[in-house]
Order: sequence, then C-alpha cells, then structure tokens
Amino acid sequence: MLDFMGSSEGRNNCFIEVEVQNHMILHGFDAENKEILEEVVVEKPLKKFLAVARIQSVSEKYILTTYAFGRYVYWEYKGSYQKLKRKIQKASEE
Repeated sequence: MLDFMGSSEGRNNCFIEVEVQNHMILHGFDAENKEILEEVVVEKPLKKFLAVARIQSVSEKYILTTYAFGRYVYWEYKGSYQKLKRKIQKASEE
C-alpha cells in the first residue's frame, strides 16, 4: 500500500525491526463515524519485529498496521521517517 515501496508482491515474508512505544488500537467506528481508539501508554520503548505486509501507511510519527480481528494499530516509532522508509524498501527488495 505504500507508494514508495512499489508492488506489494513478495512482501509477505519480509520483516523489519522497529523501536516502538505508545500506540493506539483502532477498534472500529461509532455511529457518527468517529474512530473508537484505545490508547496504550508504554513506559519505555521496545523493539518489535514487524511484518512489512502488515504496514498500511507510515507518517513522520506513526506506522499504521493491521492487527487481529480486523483492527488496526497506530505505532509511535523511534527514529526518522527516512531511515524507516529505507528499511522497508530494503526488506521489500530481499
């Protein structure tokens, strides 16, 4: 889904390591079409091995990924957008 990555083919088995901390779980939408979010505050950052195929989008602050039972998660990540972009591109090429 990320334009800068090109085709999503072959991404199913690619993983990247990212350092994440706080995150928000999107459980769905209410009757007024507003997001139902659960905010999770984490004391310290942790390393996560993330499947590239689960990434829906990346901003300068968050990685949006698919999650269990049709949910999505906004992960607050550490590091720069450009560095993360290069990690994703490199993993997709392997």
